Amino acid sequence: MPIIDENSLSEQQLRSLETGYSKKVKFDTLRTGSYQEAWDYQTLLHKQLIEAKKGVLKPDFSKTIHHLLFCEHSPVYTLGKSGDDSHLLMNHSDREAKQVEYFKINRGGDITFHGPGQVTGYPILDLECFFTDVHKYVRLLEEVIISVLEEYGIEGKRIDGFTGVWVEDARGQRKICAIGVHLSRWVTLHGFALNVSTDLSYFGGIIPCGIQEGNKTVTSISKEINGEVSWDEVAEKLKIHFGGAFGFEYI
Repeated sequence: MPIIDENSLSEQQLRSLETGYSKKVKFDTLRTGSYQEAWDYQTLLHKQLIEAKKGVLKPDFSKTIHHLLFCEHSPVYTLGKSGDDSHLLMNHSDREAKQVEYFKINRGGDITFHGPGQVTGYPILDLECFFTDVHKYVRLLEEVIISVLEEYGIEGKRIDGFTGVWVEDARGQRKICAIGVHLSRWVTLHGFALNVSTDLSYFGGIIPCGIQEGNKTVTSISKEINGEVSWDEVAEKLKIHFGGAFGFEYI
């Protein structure tokens, strides 16, 4: 049996060796449901993880059950807590006519769109079982997306000063996945929105993520490969790559 030098291991690797930190994850999907339904559900799961630690001097992390929720929402615009209302361009009557909802929520970031053909993922994790580093968490989310895009021959990139995952070439920079998170007591909420075969015209009703630079637009997997892509197929690839990146044990 090889000898492991614990001094050379990362916090995440060390915790994976300790039996006291559960990485058991329940995976679930919600398809074409209202945003409010998904919001209420993830808020409940988030609250349950926090309540399990409240008032406990030394929580038993070996019993923690995390969650990974993938949704395909009905059309909705969501504005983060640091967002600007003026970045919503579509007026109320037009939203009603197009049946687009609008919510102000407590994630980071500005305004974005969720809707059919998009995998919106909500990892609800107690990071005390993994690592206590918000920046590392966001970078890992990006890495999962980049790995999935690579399977479709798309080179996903990070751009300095901008969150999310982008595609870049001579035509400019195109955001393919938005990321916005919220943490409370190291329990994560919200997550990412990966455009698979999304109707990108909805982004015309907002200034996506508040970015007004002319060379930055939005795109989707289907647009980049000029072909059809299955939501279920992409969701399955995301699930696999999440498991690998975070060391999940799905239950």
